[in-house]
Amino acid sequence: MNLSQVVVRPVEPPEEARFQELMQQHHYLGALPKIGNTIWYVITINNEWLGLLSFSAAALKCGARDRWIGWGHRLQYDRLHLVANNSRFLILPTCHYKNLTPKVLSLCRRRIQKDWQDRFGFPILMMETFVDPSRFIGNSKGYQRTRNGYSNSRQASKLVFVQLLQRNGRSLLSASPLPQYLVSGAPRMKLTAKQMRSLPGFFKTIHDPRRAQGRNTPHSCRLGHCCWSNFMRHARL
Repeated sequence: MNLSQVVVRPVEPPEEARFQELMQQHHYLGALPKIGNTIWYVITINNEWLGLLSFSAAALKCGARDRWIGWGHRLQYDRLHLVANNSRFLILPTCHYKNLTPKVLSLCRRRIQKDWQDRFGFPILMMETFVDPSRFIGNSKGYQRTRNGYSNSRQASKLVFVQLLQRNGRSLLSASPLPQYLVSGAPRMKLTAKQMRSLPGFFKTIHDPRRAQGRNTPHSCRLGHCCWSNFMRHARL
């Protein structure tokens, strides 16, 4: 097989049903719905499908990854959009050619930043993936293993691998402030809708220390304004 002819490209809308069918049929975890920021890729040679990849939103929490990056709890949630999770990687059963996997990952690494920028309006700085060691052994094929592993109470412990897409990616992810070209969207509120709706009632239970003549504005309104202002100030960091 001539690896120089291998192509990795995004899946076109008319091909999505085929992509999902093959992923469900051949990947041990099955198919994944396209939720949030997701790009599906197909691996081809002379238009023949060799394999499939899915890159989606990063895991919300992963202690090994978060310690390795060195970002704090607040920065983590504001910068997860800069990390993509290689949530599926499938080489079709009849296409297990020597050195195909590292070739594919190299091609992904070269193009995914531009693809992400074009589709979602911002780049990514790092790729992550979780590997079940009971199923896969051998080299990480370009990914770097972080310290310890990723565990989920419903599943077996997994190894965590990361791949920086630019040399200073790790320092950018933990930098304060974040460079403006990496900022995306509105500030991210950590509270649920139910918790937000309960705030006015909670503020009304707090004692107002002001004298009567100074109570021209309800204490609960002032607290709400201070809370929102503080949130906006931290969101801009």
